[in-house]
Amino acid sequence: MFAALAVELAGPAAAGLTACELEEFIDEESRKAVLQLLQDHYDLRALREEQRAGKHPAPVAGTDGITRTRLETGHARHLATLFGTVTVTRCAWRKPGAPDYLPAGAALSMPAGRHSHTLAKLGALEAARSSFESAHDAIARRCGPVIGKRQIEDSVVRSAADITAFYAARVPEPCAPGTLVVLSADCKGIVMRPGALRAATAKAAAKLGKMRTRLTAGEKPNRKRMAALVTVYDAEPARRRPHDVIAPPGGRAGSRPLRPGPKARAKWLAGSVRKDPADMIAAAFDEAEARDPLHLRTWVVLVDGAEHQLALIRAEAARRDVTIHVIIDLINVLEYIWGAAWSLHAAGDPAAEDWVAVKALAVLAGDSDRAAAEITAEADAAGLEGSRRSGADACVRYLGNKHEFLHYDQALEAGWPIATGVIEGACRHLVADRLDIGGARWGLDGAEAVLTLRAVISNGDFEEYWQFHLEREHQRLYPGIKQGQYVLSA
Repeated sequence: MFAALAVELAGPAAAGLTACELEEFIDEESRKAVLQLLQDHYDLRALREEQRAGKHPAPVAGTDGITRTRLETGHARHLATLFGTVTVTRCAWRKPGAPDYLPAGAALSMPAGRHSHTLAKLGALEAARSSFESAHDAIARRCGPVIGKRQIEDSVVRSAADITAFYAARVPEPCAPGTLVVLSADCKGIVMRPGALRAATAKAAAKLGKMRTRLTAGEKPNRKRMAALVTVYDAEPARRRPHDVIAPPGGRAGSRPLRPGPKARAKWLAGSVRKDPADMIAAAFDEAEARDPLHLRTWVVLVDGAEHQLALIRAEAARRDVTIHVIIDLINVLEYIWGAAWSLHAAGDPAAEDWVAVKALAVLAGDSDRAAAEITAEADAAGLEGSRRSGADACVRYLGNKHEFLHYDQALEAGWPIATGVIEGACRHLVADRLDIGGARWGLDGAEAVLTLRAVISNGDFEEYWQFHLEREHQRLYPGIKQGQYVLSA
């Protein structure tokens, strides 16, 4: 076939092709040749196995201990591959009432279904990147009509089956005692099909609203299930000053360089729409303990201030007898300060920016009580009441309620991070960029598989995970047989 292709390319017909037509012609014809090469190789292996079987006649004992007395050659099955569909022929040793024993299937580590592991790998990568429809189109363009959209969905779920076991078996690289262990957690809603909602959400969704065709003020569609996301990473302490984080009123002047903050490295992201936040926070602590089993390093936990999340984190730390330093995300605090600014300034007033800078610098210097007192005094002096004062009051309450988690002066001096950018980015990348695409409605298995696969890919672990998955899949299908091993015994 290659020789025929070479002859055709040397002929007069090919001489009249454009560059685009030439590439498309070679792509199509060479794919046919490669598919035939693969088919010929499987046929050659089948022929060699038949020759071997003739020298080793029945009875044959399989790895399950059952002795089979009948030999059947030409036992064929189809296998969809990256190059197209081929027929794989093997010898089967048989006994009535017992499953067939096909040693060539174990030697080839054949999948249980029609589609090859390499095709499943491509499907997992494409489906984690974009919609199942786009994944199907991408595979069809590359490989031809070898797999359907629904089959891709099922394959992706199977491809993600060993992610938990993979990370449980990993041993993180050790770090120096001075390196920080940083943990963070957050939640993000995913629109689900009705049968995939949690019981409380499904119950709320079943209630009739005040209007038939639209929601009224305060009503929620109750279509989402919360995905819990966690991250753990290492960081070297990087001491800073408040002015390194927030520019002083009027902006920065002079040439004094800003001190950079701590840089995240060895990031580990995980997420689940099936598990509860408590389970995922426990998983984050598992990862942190794997990195620091003797609790010799400083553990910094960055949160957004949600009380339920704080309670789970504290309970997990107490259960493991580990000291943690909880810091509320500075960006979350700044949002409250800006809310207070709009209570005291007209909309769009440039003076609000300098006002926020003054209050933020006070908080960064460890004077959140003073900042709260000043905001209260200014609101009183301005005679603010009702809704006009709500932003200022909310900020004051927040600074008071979260006072114990606002010791930014100590955090900056110690070189700790003070913002949850890593987990916020994970929420956008793992959930919003894929599971929150327009019109998507997820089943529980599909959402869990895509979310966990995206986490593995983001961690840079996919290739290592896939080898782990193939080994586990082989042992599920062919227990007791090594990959590539042909076992035939009398």
